Amino acid sequence: MSLWQAILLGLIQGLTEFIPISSTAHLTIAGNLMGLIDPARPDQWTAFIAVIQLGTLIAVMLYFRTEVVSITRGFIIANIALLRRRPAAESDKYNARLGWFVIAGTLPVAIVGLAFRHVIEGSLTKDLRVIAGSLIGLAILLTVAEVVGSRRRDMADLKWTDALAVGFAQVFALIPGSSRSGTTITGGLLAGLKRETAARFSFLLSIPAIAASGLLELPKALNSVGSDLTALAVATVVSAVSGYLSIAFLLRYLQRHTTFLFVGYRIVLGILLFLLLASGRLAAV
Repeated sequence: MSLWQAILLGLIQGLTEFIPISSTAHLTIAGNLMGLIDPARPDQWTAFIAVIQLGTLIAVMLYFRTEVVSITRGFIIANIALLRRRPAAESDKYNARLGWFVIAGTLPVAIVGLAFRHVIEGSLTKDLRVIAGSLIGLAILLTVAEVVGSRRRDMADLKWTDALAVGFAQVFALIPGSSRSGTTITGGLLAGLKRETAARFSFLLSIPAIAASGLLELPKALNSVGSDLTALAVATVVSAVSGYLSIAFLLRYLQRHTTFLFVGYRIVLGILLFLLLASGRLAAV
């Protein structure tokens, strides 16, 4: 992998991780076009993607640093106070509740991800036919969520049912092309959250998911890159910078706009992929 390829892949990862258009889809398409995916070792590509996602983990940690510190602090203080049967400040109880919501929302994808790890790492999840179908399928579900969602509630109104709804929606992100942010934002909208609130909770929920995935695949990625360690590091740094910018963009965008722009993009890209595959210009895997 050359330096320019690493920069391009890092840029793609950062820009598409938090926008609901699927980073895995775009990285796999780019990797396919550049001949970087070894059909005999698809798990190496999975490991590479998981590790450069750590760059976007840095981005979300930096962007939400105040919230992360408050949730961590409140979680510790409020739960210690509960064990000691002492009252805790309302702010600490609120932040502790958010911490529990993040944990509850992470459990479904953690359980399913570990159970089907070998399938996720295999060739099926690099299949562009699967990715094309997922791009269009999630676009339809996101459209339904936009139409039927009430979009009335913000972060202060989050409930256990919201955390679980978004958490179970995140399981579908294990299907390549679905998009982790896309599935979780869809789940949030269906639960009645405002668009920006659904995105904020989606980003907070991404922290344990990305951290676990990246750290789990890090040893394999380091073993497989060999002399490409510099390229891996460059791609990760670039994904951090571009990821930070994409978070800022999406939160501002969703304050005044629907997600239909991303719906249209997903459908167009999905159809284009199917056409390229049918013409033989792209190999399915």
